[in-house]
Amino acid sequence: MKAFKIIDEKDTRSGFGAGLSELGKTNPNVVALCADLTGSLKMDDFQKSHPERFFQVGIAEANMIGIAAGLTIGGKIPFTGTFANFSTGRVYDQIRQSVAYSNKNVKICASHAGLTLGEDGATHQILEDIGLMKMLPNMTVISPCDYNETKAATIAIAAHQGPVYLRFGRPKVPNFTDPNKKFVIGKADILSEGTDVTIIATGHLVWKAIEAGQALAEKGIDAEIINIHTIKPLDEEAVLQSIGKTKCVVTAEEHMMNGGLGDSIAQLLVRKMPAPIEMVAVNDKFGESGQGEELLTKYHINTPDIIAAAERVIKRK
Repeated sequence: MKAFKIIDEKDTRSGFGAGLSELGKTNPNVVALCADLTGSLKMDDFQKSHPERFFQVGIAEANMIGIAAGLTIGGKIPFTGTFANFSTGRVYDQIRQSVAYSNKNVKICASHAGLTLGEDGATHQILEDIGLMKMLPNMTVISPCDYNETKAATIAIAAHQGPVYLRFGRPKVPNFTDPNKKFVIGKADILSEGTDVTIIATGHLVWKAIEAGQALAEKGIDAEIINIHTIKPLDEEAVLQSIGKTKCVVTAEEHMMNGGLGDSIAQLLVRKMPAPIEMVAVNDKFGESGQGEELLTKYHINTPDIIAAAERVIKRK
């Protein structure tokens, strides 16, 4: 099992803010819109540096999406910012009709996703957003794993033509990816090669997968760890090549089991390479208030759960 060095611990939303700030300096067509959460989305620097390209729309998320769609007609590249729940569930009609159906070049940037939003509770902890967004034609869905990757992804999506959903979060998590690595949309990142089981993770659960891989190695189990930062389009070739070698797979995500990353991998396997799969995800439940790590444990999407899933799936080969 490859060793990983933690550079520091940072929240992924700050990676988005840093990426947006860099884009503000290098791409005059980039504009930003926020629904009354500028500080929470770390959009302050862009707002201060480029006030003429920043639009505070207030608590009017549907209006924000409509404005963003309109701005693309004039050649602008709008980045919208609010919590993941309000970025998707509250404005799904506007995204479907004005952005996805029309194939507008809007970047929907969503913070505070998943259970690790913590104390704000179930009304804010959306666990369905990946499913909602990946079902939309024309939509690219990205869920980076740490600060560096979120910053790189933010910069990369500005050059991508078409609607993008970029998902990130509030808690500080290990920052371990190469800050100089170019982000390639739709390309899986094989973090560590192995032969016994494939572990595919996205977002905050990537580091948990690495921890699980290290624990499995101590038990003599050789895990291949893959970071799927782009859920749509899925890197089918990398997934099938890995599972073709290990003959089984575990998926891990801070999302509902229905409609998430595991769902995409399962569909791929059914069509092209049937193999045992275990999914580490929230199983048909809403979240609740609590500390982020405690919630990951209660809802069975923490490191020990990935280890247990790997041991189960190996027995099913």
